[in-house]
Amino acid sequence: MTAYIIRRLMQSAAVVLAMSIIVFLGLHVVGDPIYLLIDPQADQAEIERTIRRLGLDQPIYIQYFNFIGNALTGNLGTSFVHGTSALKLIVDRMPATLEIAIAATLMSIFIGIPLGLYAGLKPDGFISKSIMATSILGFSLPTFWVGIMMIMVFAVMLGWLPSTGRGPTATFLGITSSLFTIDGLRHIAMPALNLALLKISLVIRLTRAGTREAIHQDYIKFARAKGISTSRIVGVHLLKNIMIPVVTVLGLEFGNLVAFSVVTETIFAWPGMGKLLIDSIQSLDRPVIVAYLIIIVLLFVIINLVVDILYSILDPRVRIGEKSA
Repeated sequence: MTAYIIRRLMQSAAVVLAMSIIVFLGLHVVGDPIYLLIDPQADQAEIERTIRRLGLDQPIYIQYFNFIGNALTGNLGTSFVHGTSALKLIVDRMPATLEIAIAATLMSIFIGIPLGLYAGLKPDGFISKSIMATSILGFSLPTFWVGIMMIMVFAVMLGWLPSTGRGPTATFLGITSSLFTIDGLRHIAMPALNLALLKISLVIRLTRAGTREAIHQDYIKFARAKGISTSRIVGVHLLKNIMIPVVTVLGLEFGNLVAFSVVTETIFAWPGMGKLLIDSIQSLDRPVIVAYLIIIVLLFVIINLVVDILYSILDPRVRIGEKSA
């Protein structure tokens, strides 16, 4: 296992390096931030001073090597717009984004898996058919429209939930989050559900498909023949075996929730990384954009590594394969 993790870490480092090159070069062909950062009435001398101050007068390969050297020390650059560390800006916004991503993932687990299990165990029932028909909506309805409808119904018409913003935070076990306050949970309910709808539908279908396939396997038949209760068969034997694809999808989808929550954060004015990214793109704040994308790449790399390790825990065949290799 140790050799496997080391090998994966080396592969991950190569992936991060390759992505840093692609991102850094790509951002230098989409526009010049200088004319968005200075006064339109500025003379040529002031423009040149600003270019030198930001280090944009150097060749692109020199800029990249400077970036890599600074990145190795934890410095991902200084924001052109805010004049502060790009990493600090992102880290300050990260808890808000992680909150809705975690809440959306938990909704996917606690709603999607039970519904998928029920639909798989009783596929011909009216409720099961209704569950599968409803899950199609999660794939079909656009996120921005669902978010607007949620605000209109639950915030404007019924007045049950706040329409925008992040609720008050509290600290528990050294972690500060709005998930620890009642008002914070009210604020996060709609953004998290809006973000989770597609994932819930995905988990329902994955769980149902896995259940329909596993229910006819020999180990399930043997368990029934031994007189094991249905709840134990489903909760231990069946669920453990169908969780492998579900864990894979949820792991990768968690990265997607963090990286691509831009629409939801914009609709609900949620002060997360997505909103910061949109503002940075509009002002061509290259250091913030590069830092954001590098952090997202690292996140996906870590998630993939964790998912692979969970594979070996859920499926003993993975461990056997590693030993034989």
